[in-house]
Amino acid sequence: MSQIPFQTIDWKTIEKTIHPGDHGNATWQTIRFPGLRIRLVEYSKGYVADHWCQKGHVVYCLEGSVINKLETGESNTLTPGMSYVVSDNLSSHRSETIDGVKLLIIDGDFLKNE
Repeated sequence: MSQIPFQTIDWKTIEKTIHPGDHGNATWQTIRFPGLRIRLVEYSKGYVADHWCQKGHVVYCLEGSVINKLETGESNTLTPGMSYVVSDNLSSHRSETIDGVKLLIIDGDFLKNE
């Protein structure tokens, strides 16, 4: 585990990057530490991810809602105050929105499934 000293994060100062989906865009603000990535992510209205994700995440919904579809056919919806967690390579998932969403997403080595 990394040794990260106390620090605050002013998300207004973190660069935004755009990641196109099959429909709409994901806007990421990303902070990296050794073995850890923290992102503030916004999916636009009508966003549909362009891939099935195998990565593990801890996801917390801040605003809006997101539909999480699993490759098994299951789906669920996160609304503000809800979270999901999954380890690497355990569940193929992809995200969709109707009206957009803002998420805090944390992933890293602690979610590896070895």
